[in-house]
Amino acid sequence: MTRTIRTEPLTAEAFAPFGEVLEARGAPDRIINEGLCGRFHDRARLDFGTGRAGISVFDAVPRALPYDFTLVERHPEGSQAFLPMTAAPFLVIVAPDEGGRPGRPRAFLTTGAQGINLHRGTWHGVLTPLSAPGLFAVVDRIGAGANLEEYRYDAPWRVVRDDPA
Repeated sequence: MTRTIRTEPLTAEAFAPFGEVLEARGAPDRIINEGLCGRFHDRARLDFGTGRAGISVFDAVPRALPYDFTLVERHPEGSQAFLPMTAAPFLVIVAPDEGGRPGRPRAFLTTGAQGINLHRGTWHGVLTPLSAPGLFAVVDRIGAGANLEEYRYDAPWRVVRDDPA
């Protein structure tokens, strides 16, 4: 039996239990570069434990809504930031930890001008762009040790676009 969840807009407040939203919203913290650039300063808590920060480029196959999934994962040794390299919305699936297992997932839809930083140990779905190309810069932990746990729900979840009407 497939269970359904509806997309939510990605906001800093709603996403706070899972990580930070990376966006240029509101007034910049500083104006730099001879007044030609607004700096939105120190917007994410990067956490790499005993590892170091690395930047990789991911090229993910686009999906469409409705979207069915069973697999979520987490990285117990470090945070993970996803910065889209195109101005297209993408889907972010996260779930609270419930005794070492993921609970009921939530699905957020970005605006196309947002990235995310997942806190260390946050259960999340796989990278899910909604259009091509699915290019992302990813900042995460590089280092020794197991930094990936996967979990498969016993029944699929279906993500559908929220209908505000």
